[in-house]
Amino acid sequence: MNIKRIIMLAAAVLVGSLTLGFAREVAGSVRTTEGKGLEGVVVTDGYNFAQTDRRGKFRLEVDGRARHIYISTPSGFLVENKGSIPQFFLPISEEVKKYEFTLSPNPNSDERHTFFATADVQATSLDDIKRYATIAEDMGQLAESIGGDYFSVDCGDIVGDSPWLYPYYIEVGDGVGIPVWRILGNHDMNYNGKCFETSYQTFEKTFAPNYYSMNRGKAHYIFLNNNFYVGREYFYMGYYTEALLEWLEQDLSYVPEDRVVFIIQHIPARLTPTQVPFEYNGYALADQTMNAGALFDLLKEYKNCHIISGHMHFNLNIEHAEGPMEHNTGAVCGTWWRGDICLDGTPMGYGVYEVDGTDVSWYYKSSGFDKEHQLRAYKPGSKADQPLAVVANVWNWDSSWSVELYEDGIKTADMTQFTGYDRAAYELCSDKEKVVYAWISPVATSHLFAAEPKNPEAKLEVRVTDRFGRTYTAEVE
Repeated sequence: MNIKRIIMLAAAVLVGSLTLGFAREVAGSVRTTEGKGLEGVVVTDGYNFAQTDRRGKFRLEVDGRARHIYISTPSGFLVENKGSIPQFFLPISEEVKKYEFTLSPNPNSDERHTFFATADVQATSLDDIKRYATIAEDMGQLAESIGGDYFSVDCGDIVGDSPWLYPYYIEVGDGVGIPVWRILGNHDMNYNGKCFETSYQTFEKTFAPNYYSMNRGKAHYIFLNNNFYVGREYFYMGYYTEALLEWLEQDLSYVPEDRVVFIIQHIPARLTPTQVPFEYNGYALADQTMNAGALFDLLKEYKNCHIISGHMHFNLNIEHAEGPMEHNTGAVCGTWWRGDICLDGTPMGYGVYEVDGTDVSWYYKSSGFDKEHQLRAYKPGSKADQPLAVVANVWNWDSSWSVELYEDGIKTADMTQFTGYDRAAYELCSDKEKVVYAWISPVATSHLFAAEPKNPEAKLEVRVTDRFGRTYTAEVE
């Protein structure tokens, strides 16, 4: 046992002693479907931790605030799924004498696996659920074509303040047949409660604890609730509580530093590579996590780390100066189901991540298109602020991509990055009769590129190459 883990366990014992009279010890086991005990499985109540012994048994001091006993599913094994919902947790009950978990060996090697990242289904009606079903079907078809070991993560805002739709959303997910590991968003919260701790009750009763982890191959996945409800109507901010950070520090003590770590959450950690001066206003508080630095400090020993978030209804890769790369994922619902693109012009869709050992590659999958659909190109004159230029929107761009203009098959320019509005998104959001909601507006994006062609009458094509050497093209119509 390493020093880091000893310190964590000592801290857990101290916390248990401070809550004497409110804590109690529980026992249980983790076994395979053949009845063999699994050693070294991490067990938690959301506050304290234990590991199973060589017979698969554990004893855990349970905090008086705890609601579940749950495991960090180990690599090589799968939990049972209730439809699409992984059953890695058990509710705490005075009547339960032992907490028993049964895992089955993964029939596929999980050293190589694929996962799909969705965000902001944000359904408010049964019509929205029907539209969501087409995107879920798109994902299911892709999963079937890929094969092997795969699952999905949902970054929250499953519904738009409409928890009565949860059963219909679940029915769609169950029909696709992909296990979905979910975390809640601000529109999944219980509003008008007296405090933050009341805000995640419905989510936990329906899906899972409001923070947890699991393992797949050499990857460790951590799901965090950073929607801090401030106790007034529907108001919230992006914030990690001390209880969550203490739990996370203990969870990471069981994870070797050479593993790849994924953080799944709803609100972005931060939308800029470096920290900007603090501004106290509602929009800034709600659109990124106020104490993201605390998360980055805990992750600093993990050099291969990715944060996957949603919330913003646009697609953006942020290469944080402190280390983690963040993938803020375009919305499944596009423009709140009023258009098939997001506020930055990104098509409604989802992220696809391919993990091979600790190597990670990714792309954005536009629903209804093949995976080669990675950009949109506009002809000269399409944008008033770039009247002579070909303009390209490359929605999954990061600094390792190249963006080039070709004329009659010959490269004539490296296109220049600029920040502005995607033409299609601007036109959609200007049609208030179509988008219905008066507050919907396009968002200026930095993944736009421009170049003036030498011969506007030539066959114009934009060619992009991503950080993995994959090339995609779009003809200028």
